Amino acid sequence: MSSVNIKRVVENIRSGTTVYTPIVEAIVNAIQAIDAKPDHKGKISIKVQRSKQQELEGGKPKVESFVIEDDGIGFNESNRDSFDTLYTDHKIAQGGKGFGRFTCLKYFNDLTVNSVFRSGDVYKQRSFKMGKSKDIIINEVVQETDQLNTGSTVTLKSAIGRGFSDKKIQTIARTLVEKLLPYFIDADYSCPRISISEKDGSGVIVLNDFVDNQLSGMFSEIPLDNQIFELGGTDDTKAFFVRVFKIYSPKSQKSKISLVADRREVTDTAIHNYVPEFIDEFFDAPTELDAGDRNYIVKAYVFGDYLDKNVSLERGGFDFPKDGDIFSQLSQVEIEKTAAAIARDALGETIIARQEKKIKRVHEYVDEIAPWHKTIIDEVDLSLMPYNPTADQIETALQKEKFSQEVTLRKKVHHMLSNVDADQLAEGLSPIVEQISKTSKNDLAHYIALRKHVLSLFSRSLELNENEKYASEAAVHDIIFPRKKGSSDCSLDDHNLWIIDERLNFTNFVNSDKPLGSGNKDRPDLLVFDRPVLFRGDNEASNPITVFEFKKPGRDDFVNPSSKEDPVQQIIRYVNNVKKGNYKTPKGRPMNVASNTPFYGYVMCELSEKVTEWLEFEKNFTPMPDRMGWFNWFGNNNLYMEVLSWDKVLNDAEMRNKLFFQKLGI
Repeated sequence: MSSVNIKRVVENIRSGTTVYTPIVEAIVNAIQAIDAKPDHKGKISIKVQRSKQQELEGGKPKVESFVIEDDGIGFNESNRDSFDTLYTDHKIAQGGKGFGRFTCLKYFNDLTVNSVFRSGDVYKQRSFKMGKSKDIIINEVVQETDQLNTGSTVTLKSAIGRGFSDKKIQTIARTLVEKLLPYFIDADYSCPRISISEKDGSGVIVLNDFVDNQLSGMFSEIPLDNQIFELGGTDDTKAFFVRVFKIYSPKSQKSKISLVADRREVTDTAIHNYVPEFIDEFFDAPTELDAGDRNYIVKAYVFGDYLDKNVSLERGGFDFPKDGDIFSQLSQVEIEKTAAAIARDALGETIIARQEKKIKRVHEYVDEIAPWHKTIIDEVDLSLMPYNPTADQIETALQKEKFSQEVTLRKKVHHMLSNVDADQLAEGLSPIVEQISKTSKNDLAHYIALRKHVLSLFSRSLELNENEKYASEAAVHDIIFPRKKGSSDCSLDDHNLWIIDERLNFTNFVNSDKPLGSGNKDRPDLLVFDRPVLFRGDNEASNPITVFEFKKPGRDDFVNPSSKEDPVQQIIRYVNNVKKGNYKTPKGRPMNVASNTPFYGYVMCELSEKVTEWLEFEKNFTPMPDRMGWFNWFGNNNLYMEVLSWDKVLNDAEMRNKLFFQKLGI
């Protein structure tokens, strides 16, 4: 009598098994019982038992139990004792692990057996239930019977949890065929007839017909040039055998690689993990017999002694690593990766067409959106990029390649400078300089392309919106220079002062919307476009100081006699305060100003007729040739001032960058 902590055994069953695992286990045991007969012939019947509770809207009730009947040799004493022994080696020659029956109690509440077997010249009937406590076999009854046909009926009763997810007999049959396909396709083996039906015998489907009956057309094998591959070290290679099938009308299934042990599917992994082009289903072109396209997925079955010998107890995985390394034995990933390559080659032109489509998508992205990547596009490995990549996925792959090249380049430069003398330097310098030039071109192209986008945003911010109003002051402000920022916390890449003047990119002292000097409340506040912002290079007396005053697009009320926001006077007043030493640098040092320090003032505003008259007749400004800007010299203040229209600022910035945009084709 057995004594096993069955509950703990079931609880410790590892992941990898599914609700189909015990059904397949019962079917395989039935096949082996038939194979043990002298003539090796027989049949297996699977009956589906449904819940008595009707589904809403008239759907089929869910499946609860399975009854598997066979006409094999039955549960004789040898088979009975094997069932009652944990890790029995009774069927070790057939790949038995002596453990599979325990998966039944992981997914079903009960397992019962009713069997007729021959004992000498007498036929006996044995019935029992699988225990859940200490004894594997309970409620056993053995008695003589008048029945003269051996066989067994195994019942997997009441699926645990939410029950069995698949409802249709056709769906269950297809899944079982896929998991048992090695039994049906072995040229040296004749599989018993296996059928599945409802409890009352209706809706019979013969699993063998999925392969044997060409009218069903559910499976079609793809011929392979080479079905055998070897992996492992030179002294310890492992041989594997692959067969690739088309599986038609797959519904939501994906193409997979199935690793097989002892004619049973153990694992199935999506092929698109290794070859992204397998993510979508495929289509056969119409034929004379079939006018429409036929959709299918691909399933590659891998066989080998290495798989047979290393399958886990539960048959939900293998006892070798999934992801290998240089110190470990052959891994599951290595096997699947090689099988995926064979499946890829088996589809030939179909996969090549998908790869070309992906390459075209990547090149279109570079041509239309990211031209700065043109220098590296042909060097990027696109094999593992998703079949239908998003813009983010493409950009990530390209940036990864760019970074990889930069790391390699830095290593080459470091090696050359550390290990090569002056006479040898010239020999290896040319290719490195060429690579540096290519990387620099990529960065420059990226920078120019970003300028194009910035000018597009700037242009949009100067237009009337759908409410016939101009954008807020903040929109224009943040495009040119972020609010509440200064040179100490705003890098070159964070602002777009080049829109106004390229020289402003090189200033060391910038202050925007922040007080200048402790205790001083007067500050250049661009948020409301009525206070200046100060720019300067190094804090040397000879370096110019530039003051800007921005007025909201569409606004010209600042020229009214009653206005306190005269931008010309604001800049003059601000310049005078700087000369008097009222402001300090962000580091708290006095701002160095001399009598000859040059000042530049810029007012950016809407040049309406009202503003131009004000500039010409009240402020004595001189128009520029295009009359989109005005200028004046205030000698006593050593101040040169320009008043520019927003359109001129935009047009001049676009003109300065136009040639670069054309070179990039944007």
